[in-house]
Amino acid sequence: MEKSILVVEDDLNMGFLLVDFLQDENFKVKLCKDGLSGLKTAEKGYFDLCIFDIMMPKMDGISLAKTLRNKGYETPFIFLTAKSLIEDKIKGYEVGAEDYISKPFDVEELLCKINVILRRTAKKPTPKLAQEFNIGEYAFCYERQELTYQGITERLTQKESEVLKLLCLHKNKILKREEAVFQIYGKKDYFLGRSFDVFISKLRKRLKKDSNVKIENVFKVGFILSVKE
Repeated sequence: MEKSILVVEDDLNMGFLLVDFLQDENFKVKLCKDGLSGLKTAEKGYFDLCIFDIMMPKMDGISLAKTLRNKGYETPFIFLTAKSLIEDKIKGYEVGAEDYISKPFDVEELLCKINVILRRTAKKPTPKLAQEFNIGEYAFCYERQELTYQGITERLTQKESEVLKLLCLHKNKILKREEAVFQIYGKKDYFLGRSFDVFISKLRKRLKKDSNVKIENVFKVGFILSVKE
């Protein structure tokens, strides 16, 4: 089945080159020239993957990605940028980027990244086992990305749900950080590790209402979801 990709790139020469290359690789491609039109297009149609430039008029790539994630849009995306600052990469991963590629880039490298992400995020039948977890006084439903405490339910992001599920599967045991990063992102990377730590911090805040539940650091090893039964 033909995969669909949304490219949001204000440099039209670069955009048209990407469209031609991806179409030659049998992808269906839609090109938008600014973040605002990219937002409207993403909201109207289904895409298997998005490629966002960072610096764009009307709405930058990170704001675009953050807005879509806040609206519940789960399609994976790659940031395409001329910037290579550590802070920008961390911001990108924090809003849920699957990967990051800097200009100028090799199109074959981009294609490899796209195919890896599409294989990893392909919808697969998921067994019902281990989809719902009790965490002290919390109930966590991975499928619905819901965390419930004393009858009050809040929605987690996709990445928060993935990290919390890994912690639950290792409840009261060490979850090794490098292995967790690889399972969540499909590769080991310094910036991805920093992003993973951000999600750990967010989950700590979400679980703070129950004093019997803690996410503990294990120095230079990983984390433990500690739950006193």
